[in-house]
Amino acid sequence: MRAIVQRVSSASVTVDSEVISSIGRGFMILVGIGRDDTATDVETLSKQILSLKAFSDETTGTMWKKTVKDIDGEVLCVSQFTLFANTSKGKPDFHRAMASGPSRDLYGSFLKRMGDLYRPEKIQDGRFGAMMDVRLTNEGPVTFTLDSRKFEYVDQPSSANPAPAAAKPSGTTASEKTAEAEPRN
Repeated sequence: MRAIVQRVSSASVTVDSEVISSIGRGFMILVGIGRDDTATDVETLSKQILSLKAFSDETTGTMWKKTVKDIDGEVLCVSQFTLFANTSKGKPDFHRAMASGPSRDLYGSFLKRMGDLYRPEKIQDGRFGAMMDVRLTNEGPVTFTLDSRKFEYVDQPSSANPAPAAAKPSGTTASEKTAEAEPRN
């Protein structure tokens, strides 16, 4: 599962000229579900989102100290299958996204789990599969990309895993050790 998490001062979803969800300060989240995502991904992503320290401590002014739960914020989630698009050939290909039926069920599980880990009344959502107008005021702007599996979804070229470097002989000089320790650009 993949999420685009935006810190907002407000956000809303409109369907057929009717506002169906709106929140004040908190997170507006676009949620993508991959074709092989499971309940484990739901659990991982829910915990990542709710533990993300994206808010400042108002008393000290220190940034990145508070979670959405800490500030009693709200969360608006919108299902977004396009987060799994492959655009390498120009035309989007959505084969990495889960099919609509099972995706609807897993997305429902995600919303429930978010409510269980926080408070159900703080979790809002759009309308699955509908054409939505999503409006938000991004605070910062602050936007994060979270993924339940990090890079497992990315097709890695065969050269992505180079062979380990050969071990240096034990007679390495002090200047060679210093050169090895220096960062290379």
